[in-house]
Amino acid sequence: MASTSQEAKGFYKLSWLQRIGFGSGDLAQNLIYQTICMYLLFFYTDIYGLDAGDAALMFLIVRLVDVLWDPIVGTYVDKHTPALGKYRAYLVLAGVPLTGLAILCFWNGFADGDYITKLVYAYITYVGLSMLYTLVNVPYGALNSSLTRDTDEITILTSVRMFMANVGGLAVGSGLPLLVAFLAPVMADDSKSLPKDPDAWFTTMCIYAIVGLVLLFFCFTQCKERVVMDEKETANVKVSDLFMEFVHNRPLRVIAFFFITAFAMMSVGNAAGSYFVTSNLHGSATELSIFMGLGSIPSFIFMPLVPVIKRAIGKKNMFYVFLGIAIAGMMFLYFVAKMDQPSMMLIYVAQFVKSTGVIVATGYMWALVPEVISYGEYTSGKRIAGIVNALTGIFYKAGMALGGVVPGAVLAYVAYNKDSIEQTPLAEEGILWLVCIIPAILLLLAIFIISRYELTDEKIDEINKAIEARNK
Repeated sequence: MASTSQEAKGFYKLSWLQRIGFGSGDLAQNLIYQTICMYLLFFYTDIYGLDAGDAALMFLIVRLVDVLWDPIVGTYVDKHTPALGKYRAYLVLAGVPLTGLAILCFWNGFADGDYITKLVYAYITYVGLSMLYTLVNVPYGALNSSLTRDTDEITILTSVRMFMANVGGLAVGSGLPLLVAFLAPVMADDSKSLPKDPDAWFTTMCIYAIVGLVLLFFCFTQCKERVVMDEKETANVKVSDLFMEFVHNRPLRVIAFFFITAFAMMSVGNAAGSYFVTSNLHGSATELSIFMGLGSIPSFIFMPLVPVIKRAIGKKNMFYVFLGIAIAGMMFLYFVAKMDQPSMMLIYVAQFVKSTGVIVATGYMWALVPEVISYGEYTSGKRIAGIVNALTGIFYKAGMALGGVVPGAVLAYVAYNKDSIEQTPLAEEGILWLVCIIPAILLLLAIFIISRYELTDEKIDEINKAIEARNK
């Protein structure tokens, strides 16, 4: 009876099928967007033929568009309730065109056209993809907080979500180079390196995007929204609520700046990985597959343990420990790569250590979003999950903007030559900074930022119970 009473107050428990269904949404998005994050810059510079500086500017402009677009999406989502569901509807409505734009980003149909035409096409498809991704990702982020108020359940949901997100990351990081190599014709003079055959890249993106769309539909079928605003509350939602929420919600400001540093770190490292293995290490497609795959493999070991780790040492200490592990792994990777003849085994070990810290810290940060949503509801009376996720979206995309601009700018500065097998020492050092030093600096900043977060589990439970009592 007590359990039923608790559920009636919004503290719902979900089945494992529902948890996996929710997590499949992030798996789907990672199959599409991690491909963009990890390989689109490489595709643009080495296959499509864009200048690295032009690509860096485009990445910056796309993120600036997001800054204007995200609050519009967040407000719209909170104010409207489509027939298919307040948040889950967008998994389908925006998921279909998102799939199409993702495929078109890797189409090389203007290979023989003039440079300006190619650049304009890249802008149109990438801007469109980013806007549609927001239209899926913002409602999906809000979906978490609409399923339950229970903090333990949200921790489990986040662990499942991040586990499955990293399945997508593994499929992209490790699987994509192998699939491209399998689909590409074998070149006698370049049989070991990552193939640059446009048709192979296009076909690979088609496969990943279509599988992602199927998973979005599965997520849609398994999510039941039970903690949402009623129509009277949604009528009062305004775009200005986004700015007011940021001003008055201090925990939100903390995680917003944490998102900037975390996503900048991930974007820089992910974008540079293919350059690091192919240029600095002269690695094969298989070695690139292993290196990038190790960016996700630790999630299968450690993400299921997050609820236990959090209970044992607390969530802030968990951030400190794993961010420290990530920095240690980056420093280890830097010194191994500087050896005269770097050992690939030591490279893999360093990548595993680095990724272990990154995965746990950046994975669990999503569990903080429902907390700041509840805090905002407690202080303002409005549960504006869409707007809060739009705000976090703005900041993690600001981080991705930094992460998208920096690699291209550094590659341009060090005169990276896509047509040369042997890069200059300056170019190799620049790539190494992108993989190790710049991400480590950003993580040191992230440790300071998360130290300012003040919402304990006990405080959040008190807030949620107070909200339910007030609503009753």
